[in-house]
Amino acid sequence: MTKNAFSSLALKPGLVDNLASMGYAEMTPIQAQSLPSILKGQDVIAQSKTGSGKTAAFGLGLLENIDPKNFSAQALVLCPTRELADQVANEIRKLGRAIANVKVLTLCGGSPFRVQADSLQHGAHILVGTPGRIEDHLRKATVNLDQIKILVLDEADRMLEMGFQKSVDAIVEQMPTKRQTLLFSATYPAEIQAIAERIMIDPVMASVEAKHDSGTIQQHFYSVDNDEERQTAIRLLLLKYRPESTVVFCNTKREAQAIADDLRGHGFSALALHGDLEQRDRDQTLVRFSNKSISVLVATDVAARGLDIDELDAVINYHIARDPEMHVHRIGRTGRAGKKGTAYSLISEKESYKVALLKDYLGQFIETEPLPPIHLLKQIPSKPSMATLLIDGGKKQKVRPGDILGALTGDNGIAGAQVGKINIFHNRAYVAVHHSAAKPALKKLSEGKLKGRVFRTRLLRGHP
Repeated sequence: MTKNAFSSLALKPGLVDNLASMGYAEMTPIQAQSLPSILKGQDVIAQSKTGSGKTAAFGLGLLENIDPKNFSAQALVLCPTRELADQVANEIRKLGRAIANVKVLTLCGGSPFRVQADSLQHGAHILVGTPGRIEDHLRKATVNLDQIKILVLDEADRMLEMGFQKSVDAIVEQMPTKRQTLLFSATYPAEIQAIAERIMIDPVMASVEAKHDSGTIQQHFYSVDNDEERQTAIRLLLLKYRPESTVVFCNTKREAQAIADDLRGHGFSALALHGDLEQRDRDQTLVRFSNKSISVLVATDVAARGLDIDELDAVINYHIARDPEMHVHRIGRTGRAGKKGTAYSLISEKESYKVALLKDYLGQFIETEPLPPIHLLKQIPSKPSMATLLIDGGKKQKVRPGDILGALTGDNGIAGAQVGKINIFHNRAYVAVHHSAAKPALKKLSEGKLKGRVFRTRLLRGHP
């Protein structure tokens, strides 16, 4: 047994066996630093980059300490975005498969309030949600936090940046003062220290160096003079390297939308993700990017929190991030779990002070490279391998992934290998199919039945 083996921890045997079945043999650095203290019931501040295994760190702590026989809410996880909350809730469910009757409930905006209130009446052990929606439930007395034993603030830096400080304070006031508080954050600004002093007791610090192994993420820097050159540079990089999935990071919502529009105007498969999108459009954009029916996502930093995309090939920084820690967090979206990744950053003379700060932070020399040759602009952009079908039926109509897969691959249907990710929402569902199978798949779903009825189905094109 190695020093960092999960079996070395005082975990329930069922949790350890389940971790082994999931392929989790050894703890990541942030898990090794934080889990022993979490399991002892101590307050913990953990700072680590995206993809470091923080969800499993606090998730195991919650699952170890809740009482499955008590259906009162015993743990609350606050997240800055709905997408991150969904991701965290799903991970905790997977981790807790070996514990019978553990109920994890997600409480976020964008989903019907009444449905959530009805679910709360049947009880839940672990609540995962956004501050705004949790505060709404408290205001309407549909949730009770009197028996909360553990509070988790996940991605606390972004939560404060998005203006949730007052909501967090209001929520904390409604739960017992005698509790365990866990704070996870990619960065550690002064605001984090201030909130820790207010709501935590003698917290243990766990910190993993945020810098990435240069062998895992290759960084390239290019000099540009103005925004027109930046937009051209993005197209040249996409045409030369042809990554299957790319996130372009911008500093403002207006930039994100403008760049996505420009890329689509030049034939690229691109969508924007920013705070001005309606929740339905945001969900649809994330689904299409994650299922590889959209190649380029142009996003602001806040909007991209909770983005969990496997095998993201590249990150492009339209502008250098406002601080070095944010730059590292951005590029950490690629090269996850030890895989190779590439980051391209566009810089101008006006950003020389940011470059100097980044150089000191990374401890490496930053040298610009020539952009790919301009004649590449004559090439045709790559098209996504998948297409997305939208079905006007979801969880409310009791539509399940198996129903959709069966309808697609039944008599005279498409091959199972041509079906990609299936995402089910409250009143709708999305299924990715190979581009070559999009028309027969649409015909099969439009003319066939799901759950004994016909649902309207359409092929998604362009932007939401």
